[in-house]
Amino acid sequence: MKFAKPYIGKFYLLIFLTLLLAVLTPLRPYLIQITVDNYILEGNFGGLVNLTLIMVALLVLQAIVQYLHTYFSGWLGQYIIRDIRIKLYKHLLQLRLKFFDNTPIGRLVTRNVSDVETLSDVFSEGLAAMAGDLLQLIFILALMFYTDWELTLVILSTLPFLFLTTYIFKEKIKVAFNDVRTAVSNLNSFVQEHITGMSIVQIFNSEEKEYERFKEINQEHKRANLKSVLYYSIYFPVAEVIQAAGIGLVVWYGAKNVLVEDVTLGILIAFIMYIQMFFRPIRMIADRFNTLQLGIVSSDRILKLLDNKEHIPNNGTFAPPKLRGDVVFKNVWFSYVDDQYVLKDISFEVKAGETVALVGATGAGKSSIINLLSRFYDIRQGNISIDGTTLTEFDLDHLRSNIGVVLQDVFLFSDTISQNISLGNDNITQEKIAHAAELVGASKFIEKLPGGYDYNVMERGSTLSVGQRQLISFVRAMVYDPKIIVLDEATSSVDTETEEMIQAAIEKLMKGRTSIVIAHRLSTIQKADRIIVLDKGEVKEQGTHEELLALNGFYAQLHKMQYKEVVTR
Repeated sequence: MKFAKPYIGKFYLLIFLTLLLAVLTPLRPYLIQITVDNYILEGNFGGLVNLTLIMVALLVLQAIVQYLHTYFSGWLGQYIIRDIRIKLYKHLLQLRLKFFDNTPIGRLVTRNVSDVETLSDVFSEGLAAMAGDLLQLIFILALMFYTDWELTLVILSTLPFLFLTTYIFKEKIKVAFNDVRTAVSNLNSFVQEHITGMSIVQIFNSEEKEYERFKEINQEHKRANLKSVLYYSIYFPVAEVIQAAGIGLVVWYGAKNVLVEDVTLGILIAFIMYIQMFFRPIRMIADRFNTLQLGIVSSDRILKLLDNKEHIPNNGTFAPPKLRGDVVFKNVWFSYVDDQYVLKDISFEVKAGETVALVGATGAGKSSIINLLSRFYDIRQGNISIDGTTLTEFDLDHLRSNIGVVLQDVFLFSDTISQNISLGNDNITQEKIAHAAELVGASKFIEKLPGGYDYNVMERGSTLSVGQRQLISFVRAMVYDPKIIVLDEATSSVDTETEEMIQAAIEKLMKGRTSIVIAHRLSTIQKADRIIVLDKGEVKEQGTHEELLALNGFYAQLHKMQYKEVVTR
């Protein structure tokens, strides 16, 4: 309801229309009762015409009110779920990477799409409609008691059976709908994950095995839905039988009283209409209550996600117009999982304009260091500073805009090359993109593509080679003109010719900037000002290429192993 506050005027209008509709609907049987008793049976043709015109006007008014009620309940629902979906997506953008490491993407898609859509049904078919049905029941009961209290009690004698049936149905369908939502979430997670990883499925010839797993999950989805279908198929026929019994009792009791003139024919006809009007909202309330239950389940999931505080706090305000680029790690401890440290008491300094290389075996902690520098994760102990200012004191957007990262695994969106380079930043002109592409050497292959810079690379850049995607990532880093450059295995996925082509561009990119380079191939970092050797999350050695070889330690051992591989080849 908090999300309805910006539209409070429409909300109150919807309440008014709900009340008006609840009053107008029960008036028809009452007017028909008057028509039969006072005009048809009395042979008053003039009065009959007048009352018929009143009923036609009432029907037209009811149709207009019904239209406005349906439209504004739908309008309100769509605006509210739009706001919820925007808030939810914005919240997702701010969550730290640890959250995404531990949460299936398909589940998040379900929260942002299916669960929010369910809330739309709550606003358009649930709350307003349920309130209208309840009010309509109250007005119908009032008119029935006013008209004939004995006939009303006859009708109400069937209600305990209907209430019992409705309660059992509500409880059963609530469990069934919970199972359906869980099955939908599991299905979305499986499909999203396996379509994304289709190349792995096909490389390892796992199509049949994954197909069988999908059939099992889909079978569970079908089973959950069929259970809800079963409860519906039982409840509505039973409700119809109870309604028919109510009509039968009224006809039997009412006809007997008509014969002795205790009840008029108009009252009997009106009560038959009242029964149909009375039982329909009760049946619909059960169905709408389940829509509301679904909405409660979905809103619970959405609110849990919105209440998740796993985001990087952006409390810093420091945003200097220009950075020098001095980076200092001092006694830094970090772990992805509690007490399982991947970085242990790390200390080093990178002076402005220096190039420092990080080397070590897989799992040594190299990538963790650059993740901490960009504040994708926060450290457990110690301090990281840039130009003497602790990272947490920086405005997060300003900090990241000054750090350019080129990753080994390049991610491209299903969009044009220009958009993948600028990432929608209006300050980056087409001329700047073309200039950076020319500098890197990517302009040659880009201009040969259909549409050039407007060429759509499709999802994850699937229409480009690994080397081409890597070149685009270099252009992306260049156009943002960061003060600190991080290259994480940036040339490991390109061939020797392409590597030589971008090596000159890398040197231009690094000029005047602080550079941190991660590389397995030691030949690419021999010109670094300093090399830091990591092993099992600890700094083992620091120095130049020649100094580290002279130490004959970890670095020298790594160098010998790679040299041996090259000689063997």
